[in-house]
Amino acid sequence: MKIEHYSFGKITIDGETYTSDVIIYPERVDSSWWRKEGHTLHIEDLQDVLNADPAVVVIGTGFFGIMKVPKETIAYLESKGIEVHAARTGKAVEVFNALQKGKKVIAAFHLTC
Repeated sequence: MKIEHYSFGKITIDGETYTSDVIIYPERVDSSWWRKEGHTLHIEDLQDVLNADPAVVVIGTGFFGIMKVPKETIAYLESKGIEVHAARTGKAVEVFNALQKGKKVIAAFHLTC
């Protein structure tokens, strides 16, 4: 999967444009993703991601970085041997596109604030 464009509230992945938060798996995009608390990412919000057994998880925290990723969430992912990258979504898109070679990378992106 390649992200071709990201701007506030909109992301284009392999020619398809989405306007809601997404999880990008190697073989599909889940555009129905939402979190228990809209602007905080808890481990239970990533259960499907964990079930997919990624090597890397890239988290986009929004255009302005408003979505918080608690230290406990990052620590839990790392305890499972998962490499974690969390940044504002614009930067996270760059990281996601760069890391996909040879690793199973899954991204969870908040597209707005």
